[in-house]
Amino acid sequence: MSAIAVRRRTLPGFGLTMGLTLTWLSIIILIPLAGLFLRSLELSPEQFWNILSSRRTLNALRVSFGLAFAAACVNLVMGSIIVWALVRYRFPGRRIFDAIVDVPFALPTAVAGVALTSLFAEKGWLGAPLAALGIKVAFTPVGIFVAMIFIGIPFVVRTVQPVLQDLDPEIEEAAGSLGASRWQTITRVILPSLAPALLTGLALAFARAVGEYGSVIFIAGNLPNVSEIAPLLIVIRLSEFRYADATAIAVVMLVVSFVIIFAVNRLQRWARDRVPAQ
Repeated sequence: MSAIAVRRRTLPGFGLTMGLTLTWLSIIILIPLAGLFLRSLELSPEQFWNILSSRRTLNALRVSFGLAFAAACVNLVMGSIIVWALVRYRFPGRRIFDAIVDVPFALPTAVAGVALTSLFAEKGWLGAPLAALGIKVAFTPVGIFVAMIFIGIPFVVRTVQPVLQDLDPEIEEAAGSLGASRWQTITRVILPSLAPALLTGLALAFARAVGEYGSVIFIAGNLPNVSEIAPLLIVIRLSEFRYADATAIAVVMLVVSFVIIFAVNRLQRWARDRVPAQ
């Protein structure tokens, strides 16, 4: 009797599982986003442009995207340093510092906003010495920048950390034994291996900062055209029953965020392809 080859699937019930996955993603993500775009189609191109070209809307988008990108870049640099210290060195309290990195994940955003505002107010622990130097943080765009750094740093650390842990230190020692300087080892050995993870962490930190609301509104001051973020402007337009304005701003934020994240993901794939398989 001839043997009958049976094709085994890694995931039993693939069709049912895929159907449930697509259904759940559609309910949670695709349908709400589609509803947002359909609502925006009710606006004529002229109405849509007038809403977006208003001074208040442009300034809110500039504050949100500009400060979010700046905060993500700072988190990329400082997060890499933190990861290096946590992975490559052993020191007292290392596990405590490693746990502290996750605090922005667990802390309610409103609590984070109140804590940062109290800390950086003109009479706060950090705000008072900064005010003596002529630097005001709370209720200014600088406060927004600080809050975005706070909520974004874990994304870089937790994205890069496992990759650096898998990177054998012997590779660095081999580069040094072949005559490479410390700078050459970092730029030609370490950074190319970490580049995909770094870009992923940058994208996640940026996306998190752009959509942040709770921790920002307490420390921002929320002055129109100065320190007003786009998510807050959307809430204001909804409270004013100006649903068309809120929808137009939300669509722009969604499209710009998607384009930026897509570009970063393409850079990530490009960087991964350039790194030879180990």
